[in-house]
Amino acid sequence: MKARIDRILSEAVQRGDVPGVAAVATGENGRLYEGGFGKAILGQEAEMTPDTVVWLASMTKAVTGAVAMQQVERGALKLDAPAKEIIPYLGEVQVLEGFDAAGQPRLRKPVRDITLRHLLTHTAGFGYDIWNPEILRYREVMDVPTIGTGLDKSLTTPLLFDPGVRWQYGIGIDWAGKMVEAVTGRKLGQVMHDDLFAPLGMDSTAFRLTPAMRARMARVHHRKEDGSLVADLKREVPQEPEFEAGGGGLYSTANDYLKFVRMVLDDGKSATGDVVMQPATVDAMATNAMGDSTVSLLKTVMPALSNDAEFFPGITKQWGLSFLINNEEAPTGRSAGSLCWAGLPNTYYWIDRRKRLGGVYMTQILPFADVKSLPLFYAFESAVYGR
Repeated sequence: MKARIDRILSEAVQRGDVPGVAAVATGENGRLYEGGFGKAILGQEAEMTPDTVVWLASMTKAVTGAVAMQQVERGALKLDAPAKEIIPYLGEVQVLEGFDAAGQPRLRKPVRDITLRHLLTHTAGFGYDIWNPEILRYREVMDVPTIGTGLDKSLTTPLLFDPGVRWQYGIGIDWAGKMVEAVTGRKLGQVMHDDLFAPLGMDSTAFRLTPAMRARMARVHHRKEDGSLVADLKREVPQEPEFEAGGGGLYSTANDYLKFVRMVLDDGKSATGDVVMQPATVDAMATNAMGDSTVSLLKTVMPALSNDAEFFPGITKQWGLSFLINNEEAPTGRSAGSLCWAGLPNTYYWIDRRKRLGGVYMTQILPFADVKSLPLFYAFESAVYGR
Protein backbone atom coordinates (compact mmCIF):
# COMPACT_ATOMS: atom_id res chain seq x y z
CA MET A 1 0.00 0.00 0.00
CA LYS A 2 2.74 2.45 0.91
CA ALA A 3 4.51 1.99 -2.40
CA ARG A 4 1.26 2.48 -4.30
CA ILE A 5 0.32 5.67 -2.43
CA ASP A 6 3.85 7.03 -2.71
CA ARG A 7 3.65 6.54 -6.47
CA ILE A 8 0.18 8.12 -6.76
CA LEU A 9 1.17 11.22 -4.82
CA SER A 10 4.69 11.67 -6.20
CA GLU A 11 3.52 11.33 -9.80
CA ALA A 12 0.85 13.98 -9.17
CA VAL A 13 3.56 16.36 -7.96
CA GLN A 14 5.78 15.53 -10.95
CA ARG A 15 2.91 16.30 -13.33
CA GLY A 16 2.37 19.65 -11.63
CA ASP A 17 -1.13 18.67 -10.47
CA VAL A 18 -0.37 19.94 -6.96
CA PRO A 19 2.53 22.01 -5.59
CA GLY A 20 2.89 19.72 -2.61
CA VAL A 21 0.79 17.15 -0.79
CA ALA A 22 0.86 15.49 2.62
CA ALA A 23 -1.25 12.46 3.49
CA VAL A 24 -1.64 10.23 6.54
CA ALA A 25 -3.93 7.31 7.37
CA THR A 26 -4.74 5.28 10.46
CA GLY A 27 -6.31 1.87 10.97
CA GLU A 28 -7.21 -0.72 13.59
CA ASN A 29 -3.62 -1.07 14.79
CA GLY A 30 -2.44 2.50 14.37
CA ARG A 31 -0.63 4.38 11.62
CA LEU A 32 -1.06 2.87 8.16
CA TYR A 33 0.57 5.50 6.00
CA GLU A 34 2.33 8.83 6.07
CA GLY A 35 3.99 10.69 3.26
CA GLY A 36 4.73 14.08 1.82
CA PHE A 37 5.79 15.14 -1.67
CA GLY A 38 6.53 18.38 -3.47
CA LYS A 39 7.00 21.85 -2.04
CA ALA A 40 5.21 23.75 0.69
CA ILE A 41 5.60 26.87 -1.47
CA LEU A 42 6.28 26.61 -5.20
CA GLY A 43 9.69 28.01 -6.07
CA GLN A 44 11.06 27.62 -2.55
CA GLU A 45 13.08 24.87 -0.91
CA ALA A 46 10.82 23.72 1.94
CA GLU A 47 9.43 20.24 1.36
CA MET A 48 5.79 19.36 1.98
CA THR A 49 5.59 16.85 4.85
CA PRO A 50 2.95 15.57 7.31
CA ASP A 51 4.32 18.18 9.75
CA THR A 52 3.92 21.11 7.33
CA VAL A 53 1.52 23.70 8.76
CA VAL A 54 -1.51 24.41 6.56
CA TRP A 55 -4.68 26.46 6.77
CA LEU A 56 -7.42 23.97 7.67
CA ALA A 57 -10.29 26.29 6.72
CA SER A 58 -13.55 24.35 7.20
CA MET A 59 -11.81 21.31 8.68
CA THR A 60 -11.99 23.62 11.72
CA LYS A 61 -15.74 22.94 11.92
CA ALA A 62 -15.46 19.41 13.33
CA VAL A 63 -13.14 20.68 16.07
CA THR A 64 -15.59 23.43 16.99
CA GLY A 65 -18.37 20.85 16.96
CA ALA A 66 -16.36 18.68 19.34
CA VAL A 67 -15.80 21.42 21.93
CA ALA A 68 -19.47 22.45 21.62
CA MET A 69 -20.53 18.86 22.27
CA GLN A 70 -18.19 18.70 25.26
CA GLN A 71 -20.20 21.60 26.67
CA VAL A 72 -23.44 19.75 25.91
CA GLU A 73 -22.00 16.73 27.70
CA ARG A 74 -21.22 18.92 30.73
CA GLY A 75 -24.66 20.52 30.76
CA ALA A 76 -23.49 24.04 29.89
CA LEU A 77 -25.15 23.95 26.44
CA LYS A 78 -28.31 22.24 25.20
CA LEU A 79 -28.79 21.07 21.63
CA ASP A 80 -32.43 22.01 21.33
CA ALA A 81 -32.80 25.07 23.58
CA PRO A 82 -33.13 28.48 21.91
CA ALA A 83 -29.62 29.71 21.10
CA LYS A 84 -30.75 33.24 22.03
CA GLU A 85 -30.59 32.15 25.68
CA ILE A 86 -26.80 32.10 25.26
CA ILE A 87 -26.34 34.65 22.43
CA PRO A 88 -29.23 37.15 22.51
CA TYR A 89 -28.41 38.36 18.97
CA LEU A 90 -29.46 34.94 17.61
CA GLY A 91 -33.01 35.82 18.65
CA GLU A 92 -32.89 38.94 16.50
CA VAL A 93 -31.72 37.47 13.18
CA GLN A 94 -34.36 37.70 10.47
CA VAL A 95 -35.13 35.74 7.31
CA LEU A 96 -34.25 37.33 3.95
CA GLU A 97 -37.21 37.18 1.56
CA GLY A 98 -35.58 39.04 -1.33
CA PHE A 99 -34.94 42.66 -2.23
CA ASP A 100 -37.39 45.48 -2.89
CA ALA A 101 -37.53 47.79 -5.92
CA ALA A 102 -34.95 50.06 -4.34
CA GLY A 103 -32.59 47.12 -3.86
CA GLN A 104 -33.02 46.97 -0.10
CA PRO A 105 -33.45 43.61 1.68
CA ARG A 106 -36.94 42.45 2.66
CA LEU A 107 -36.77 40.73 6.04
CA ARG A 108 -39.19 38.94 8.36
CA LYS A 109 -39.08 37.26 11.75
CA PRO A 110 -38.40 33.48 11.62
CA VAL A 111 -41.18 31.13 12.70
CA ARG A 112 -38.99 29.29 15.23
CA ASP A 113 -35.86 29.87 17.27
CA ILE A 114 -32.37 28.90 16.16
CA THR A 115 -30.86 26.09 18.25
CA LEU A 116 -27.35 24.71 18.64
CA ARG A 117 -28.49 21.64 16.68
CA HIS A 118 -29.44 23.90 13.77
CA LEU A 119 -26.06 25.63 13.92
CA LEU A 120 -24.05 22.39 13.99
CA THR A 121 -26.03 20.77 11.16
CA HIS A 122 -26.20 23.80 8.83
CA THR A 123 -29.98 23.91 9.09
CA ALA A 124 -30.24 27.28 10.88
CA GLY A 125 -30.70 29.14 7.59
CA PHE A 126 -27.32 30.88 7.47
CA GLY A 127 -25.33 30.78 4.22
CA TYR A 128 -21.96 31.66 2.69
CA ASP A 129 -21.53 34.24 -0.05
CA ILE A 130 -19.20 31.84 -1.91
CA TRP A 131 -22.16 29.56 -2.67
CA ASN A 132 -25.19 31.82 -2.32
CA PRO A 133 -25.91 34.88 -4.49
CA GLU A 134 -28.47 36.32 -2.06
CA ILE A 135 -25.93 36.44 0.77
CA LEU A 136 -23.40 37.99 -1.59
CA ARG A 137 -25.92 40.65 -2.63
CA TYR A 138 -26.88 41.33 1.00
CA ARG A 139 -23.24 41.83 1.96
CA GLU A 140 -22.78 44.30 -0.88
CA VAL A 141 -26.01 46.25 -0.21
CA MET A 142 -25.58 46.39 3.57
CA ASP A 143 -21.78 46.78 3.57
CA VAL A 144 -21.20 43.62 5.59
CA PRO A 145 -17.56 42.42 5.39
CA THR A 146 -16.71 38.89 4.29
CA ILE A 147 -16.26 36.16 6.87
CA GLY A 148 -12.52 36.00 6.23
CA THR A 149 -11.96 39.45 7.74
CA GLY A 150 -12.38 38.15 11.28
CA LEU A 151 -14.72 41.06 12.06
CA ASP A 152 -17.81 40.47 14.20
CA LYS A 153 -19.91 42.39 11.68
CA SER A 154 -19.16 39.67 9.10
CA LEU A 155 -21.49 37.36 11.04
CA THR A 156 -24.48 39.72 10.71
CA THR A 157 -26.03 38.21 7.60
CA PRO A 158 -29.70 37.11 7.62
CA LEU A 159 -31.20 33.65 7.37
CA LEU A 160 -32.20 32.28 3.97
CA PHE A 161 -35.12 30.30 5.40
CA ASP A 162 -36.70 29.38 8.73
CA PRO A 163 -34.47 27.32 11.06
CA GLY A 164 -34.86 23.58 10.58
CA VAL A 165 -36.38 23.70 7.10
CA ARG A 166 -33.43 22.39 5.09
CA TRP A 167 -29.64 22.21 4.79
CA GLN A 168 -27.62 25.23 3.67
CA TYR A 169 -23.89 25.37 4.25
CA GLY A 170 -23.01 28.54 6.11
CA ILE A 171 -21.69 30.40 9.14
CA GLY A 172 -23.66 28.48 11.77
CA ILE A 173 -20.62 26.80 13.31
CA ASP A 174 -18.97 30.20 13.78
CA TRP A 175 -21.96 31.05 15.97
CA ALA A 176 -21.62 27.69 17.75
CA GLY A 177 -18.05 28.73 18.58
CA LYS A 178 -19.34 31.98 20.06
CA MET A 179 -21.78 29.97 22.20
CA VAL A 180 -18.85 27.94 23.53
CA GLU A 181 -17.05 31.16 24.42
CA ALA A 182 -20.14 32.53 26.16
CA VAL A 183 -20.60 29.56 28.51
CA THR A 184 -16.91 28.96 29.23
CA GLY A 185 -15.73 32.55 29.59
CA ARG A 186 -12.69 31.67 27.45
CA LYS A 187 -11.68 32.41 23.87
CA LEU A 188 -12.50 29.57 21.48
CA GLY A 189 -8.85 28.80 20.78
CA GLN A 190 -8.14 28.52 24.50
CA VAL A 191 -11.06 26.14 24.97
CA MET A 192 -9.81 24.03 22.08
CA HIS A 193 -6.30 23.98 23.50
CA ASP A 194 -7.36 23.09 27.04
CA ASP A 195 -10.09 20.58 26.24
CA LEU A 196 -8.87 18.96 23.00
CA PHE A 197 -5.42 19.87 21.73
CA ALA A 198 -3.48 19.40 24.97
CA PRO A 199 -5.08 16.02 25.85
CA LEU A 200 -4.60 14.80 22.26
CA GLY A 201 -1.03 16.10 21.91
CA MET A 202 -1.97 18.43 19.05
CA ASP A 203 0.83 20.94 19.57
CA SER A 204 0.79 22.41 16.06
CA THR A 205 -2.88 23.38 15.85
CA ALA A 206 -4.09 26.91 16.66
CA PHE A 207 -5.81 30.02 15.33
CA ARG A 208 -2.69 32.05 15.99
CA LEU A 209 0.51 31.03 14.20
CA THR A 210 3.43 30.59 16.60
CA PRO A 211 6.94 31.31 15.26
CA ALA A 212 7.59 27.54 15.16
CA MET A 213 4.41 26.95 13.13
CA ARG A 214 5.11 29.82 10.74
CA ALA A 215 8.61 28.46 10.06
CA ARG A 216 7.11 25.31 8.47
CA MET A 217 4.01 26.78 6.90
CA ALA A 218 2.75 26.06 3.40
CA ARG A 219 1.13 28.82 1.38
CA VAL A 220 -2.12 28.74 -0.54
CA HIS A 221 -1.71 28.46 -4.31
CA HIS A 222 -4.16 29.54 -7.03
CA ARG A 223 -4.87 27.48 -10.12
CA LYS A 224 -4.87 29.78 -13.12
CA GLU A 225 -7.00 29.32 -16.23
CA ASP A 226 -4.15 27.56 -18.03
CA GLY A 227 -3.96 25.02 -15.19
CA SER A 228 -0.70 26.28 -13.75
CA LEU A 229 -0.27 27.17 -10.08
CA VAL A 230 1.01 30.32 -8.41
CA ALA A 231 1.68 30.84 -4.69
CA ASP A 232 -0.18 33.52 -2.74
CA LEU A 233 2.23 34.78 -0.07
CA LYS A 234 -0.28 37.29 1.32
CA ARG A 235 -3.36 35.15 2.07
CA GLU A 236 -3.51 34.45 5.78
CA VAL A 237 -6.18 34.15 8.45
CA PRO A 238 -6.25 37.43 10.46
CA GLN A 239 -3.95 36.99 13.44
CA GLU A 240 -5.67 39.64 15.59
CA PRO A 241 -9.35 38.99 14.74
CA GLU A 242 -12.38 40.26 16.60
CA PHE A 243 -13.58 36.65 16.78
CA GLU A 244 -11.80 33.33 16.37
CA ALA A 245 -13.51 31.63 13.45
CA GLY A 246 -14.87 28.28 14.56
CA GLY A 247 -16.01 27.76 11.00
CA GLY A 248 -12.63 28.03 9.34
CA GLY A 249 -9.78 29.74 11.17
CA LEU A 250 -7.46 26.99 12.39
CA TYR A 251 -3.97 26.12 11.19
CA SER A 252 -2.71 22.57 11.71
CA THR A 253 -0.71 19.70 10.22
CA ALA A 254 -1.73 16.36 8.76
CA ASN A 255 -0.13 14.57 11.69
CA ASP A 256 -1.91 16.73 14.25
CA TYR A 257 -5.32 16.43 12.62
CA LEU A 258 -4.95 12.66 12.44
CA LYS A 259 -4.88 12.67 16.26
CA PHE A 260 -8.34 14.22 16.19
CA VAL A 261 -9.49 11.62 13.63
CA ARG A 262 -8.06 8.88 15.85
CA MET A 263 -9.93 10.22 18.89
CA VAL A 264 -13.22 9.92 17.01
CA LEU A 265 -12.32 6.37 15.88
CA ASP A 266 -11.46 5.51 19.48
CA ASP A 267 -14.84 6.72 20.78
CA GLY A 268 -13.51 9.79 22.52
CA LYS A 269 -10.21 8.54 23.94
CA SER A 270 -6.75 10.00 23.37
CA ALA A 271 -3.76 7.86 22.39
CA THR A 272 -2.81 7.71 26.07
CA GLY A 273 -6.27 6.56 27.11
CA ASP A 274 -7.56 9.86 28.46
CA VAL A 275 -11.30 10.33 27.96
CA VAL A 276 -11.72 13.51 25.90
CA MET A 277 -15.45 12.94 25.40
CA GLN A 278 -17.87 10.17 26.24
CA PRO A 279 -18.57 7.44 23.64
CA ALA A 280 -22.25 8.46 23.61
CA THR A 281 -21.24 12.00 22.65
CA VAL A 282 -19.13 10.71 19.76
CA ASP A 283 -22.04 8.51 18.68
CA ALA A 284 -24.33 11.54 18.70
CA MET A 285 -21.88 13.57 16.59
CA ALA A 286 -21.62 10.70 14.11
CA THR A 287 -25.39 10.22 13.67
CA ASN A 288 -27.69 12.11 11.31
CA ALA A 289 -29.03 15.06 13.33
CA MET A 290 -31.02 16.92 10.66
CA GLY A 291 -34.12 14.75 10.19
CA ASP A 292 -35.12 14.10 6.59
CA SER A 293 -33.06 16.96 5.12
CA THR A 294 -30.21 16.03 2.81
CA VAL A 295 -26.99 17.69 1.74
CA SER A 296 -27.02 19.30 -1.70
CA LEU A 297 -24.50 20.48 -4.28
CA LEU A 298 -22.60 23.65 -3.42
CA LYS A 299 -23.15 25.82 -6.50
CA THR A 300 -20.34 28.34 -6.77
CA VAL A 301 -20.90 32.09 -6.92
CA MET A 302 -17.15 32.81 -6.74
CA PRO A 303 -15.25 30.55 -9.19
CA ALA A 304 -11.89 31.90 -8.01
CA LEU A 305 -12.56 30.42 -4.56
CA SER A 306 -14.61 27.33 -5.31
CA ASN A 307 -15.77 25.10 -8.10
CA ASP A 308 -19.22 23.53 -7.84
CA ALA A 309 -18.68 20.99 -5.08
CA GLU A 310 -20.27 17.76 -3.93
CA PHE A 311 -18.78 14.58 -2.52
CA PHE A 312 -19.91 11.40 -4.30
CA PRO A 313 -22.80 12.73 -6.43
CA GLY A 314 -25.72 10.32 -6.50
CA ILE A 315 -25.16 9.14 -2.92
CA THR A 316 -27.55 10.53 -0.30
CA LYS A 317 -25.70 12.52 2.35
CA GLN A 318 -26.80 14.00 5.63
CA TRP A 319 -25.17 15.87 8.49
CA GLY A 320 -24.30 14.88 12.03
CA LEU A 321 -23.26 17.28 14.75
CA SER A 322 -20.53 18.85 12.57
CA PHE A 323 -19.75 15.97 10.15
CA LEU A 324 -20.99 15.08 6.67
CA ILE A 325 -22.32 11.48 6.61
CA ASN A 326 -22.55 9.35 3.45
CA ASN A 327 -25.59 7.06 3.68
CA GLU A 328 -24.26 4.50 1.19
CA GLU A 329 -20.82 3.00 0.61
CA ALA A 330 -18.64 5.36 -1.41
CA PRO A 331 -16.73 4.31 -4.56
CA THR A 332 -13.47 4.68 -2.63
CA GLY A 333 -14.47 1.90 -0.22
CA ARG A 334 -15.60 4.23 2.57
CA SER A 335 -18.38 2.55 4.57
CA ALA A 336 -21.93 3.83 4.70
CA GLY A 337 -22.31 6.01 7.78
CA SER A 338 -18.77 7.38 7.61
CA LEU A 339 -17.85 10.95 8.46
CA CYS A 340 -15.93 13.57 6.52
CA TRP A 341 -15.54 17.14 5.46
CA ALA A 342 -12.97 19.44 3.93
CA GLY A 343 -11.43 22.90 3.82
CA LEU A 344 -11.49 25.56 1.12
CA PRO A 345 -7.80 25.17 0.05
CA ASN A 346 -8.36 21.46 -0.71
CA THR A 347 -7.77 19.94 2.69
CA TYR A 348 -9.76 16.74 3.28
CA TYR A 349 -10.35 14.01 5.86
CA TRP A 350 -12.58 10.99 6.41
CA ILE A 351 -13.45 8.82 9.42
CA ASP A 352 -14.82 5.31 8.85
CA ARG A 353 -15.89 4.00 12.26
CA ARG A 354 -17.22 0.74 10.80
CA LYS A 355 -13.93 -0.33 9.20
CA ARG A 356 -11.90 1.69 11.73
CA LEU A 357 -10.05 3.61 9.04
CA GLY A 358 -9.39 7.31 8.74
CA GLY A 359 -7.20 9.62 6.74
CA VAL A 360 -6.11 13.20 6.26
CA TYR A 361 -4.98 14.78 2.99
CA MET A 362 -3.50 18.27 2.75
CA THR A 363 -2.80 20.52 -0.21
CA GLN A 364 -3.08 24.33 -0.36
CA ILE A 365 -4.83 25.21 -3.60
CA LEU A 366 -7.75 27.41 -4.58
CA PRO A 367 -10.40 26.98 -5.90
CA PHE A 368 -12.05 24.37 -3.66
CA ALA A 369 -12.92 20.98 -5.19
CA ASP A 370 -9.90 21.50 -7.42
CA VAL A 371 -9.95 19.57 -10.68
CA LYS A 372 -6.63 17.87 -9.86
CA SER A 373 -6.54 17.81 -6.06
CA LEU A 374 -9.97 16.34 -5.28
CA PRO A 375 -9.44 13.31 -7.58
CA LEU A 376 -6.01 12.87 -5.98
CA PHE A 377 -7.64 12.73 -2.54
CA TYR A 378 -10.03 10.07 -3.81
CA ALA A 379 -7.12 8.11 -5.29
CA PHE A 380 -5.28 8.25 -1.95
CA GLU A 381 -8.37 7.10 -0.04
CA SER A 382 -9.08 4.31 -2.53
CA ALA A 383 -5.52 3.04 -2.15
CA VAL A 384 -5.93 2.93 1.65
CA TYR A 385 -8.93 0.68 1.10
CA GLY A 386 -7.01 -1.42 -1.43
CA ARG A 387 -9.16 -0.41 -4.39
